[in-house]
Amino acid sequence: MSRSLTNLEKELVRIFQEDLPLVPRPFLQIAEKLNLTEDEVIDYIRRFKEEGIIRRFGVALRHWEAGITANAMIVWQIPIDKVKEVGKKLASFPEVTHCYQRPQQPDWPYNLYTMIHRSNREDCEKLAAKLASAVDQHNYRLIFSTKELKKESMKYFVEGAPECRK
Repeated sequence: MSRSLTNLEKELVRIFQEDLPLVPRPFLQIAEKLNLTEDEVIDYIRRFKEEGIIRRFGVALRHWEAGITANAMIVWQIPIDKVKEVGKKLASFPEVTHCYQRPQQPDWPYNLYTMIHRSNREDCEKLAAKLASAVDQHNYRLIFSTKELKKESMKYFVEGAPECRK
C-alpha cells in the first residue's frame, strides 16, 4: 500500500477484522454506525481489495458452535503421478474444506490431506468412502479432531496498541 489510511478507513479495517453482525444486512448495520450508506461500505471493501489493503474478505464458520462436532482429516496414500489429479478432484467436492499435498515420510506414507466436517463420526466415515470411490483411491485413514483450538487472525489498528514508526 502506498498511501496512509484515513481515520474512517482505519475504523472500517477494525470493524472488518471482527465478526460481522449476524443480521440479514450486516453492511447496513456497519454503515449506520459510521453515518455511511450500505453501498459506501461495500465500495470501501472493493477499493481495499483493489488496492491490496485487504487480500480477502471471508467467513469462518465456528463449526463446533454450529453443532458440527465430527471433524476428520482424511490422509491419503496416493501414487505420486496421480496426486495433482486426485487432489483437484477431491478439492472440487463441496464437503472438502481443505485439500493439500505434503511429502511422504519414511514412517508416514500419506501425501494428500483433506478435511471434512460432519455431525457424527459415522457420517465422516461414509463421506470418506464416497470420496475414495469417486477418485478410485482406497488407501486412506481418518484422523478425528478431539478439540478445537482457538484460531485468531492478525489485528490491525487496535486501540491502545503502540504506534509503529518508519
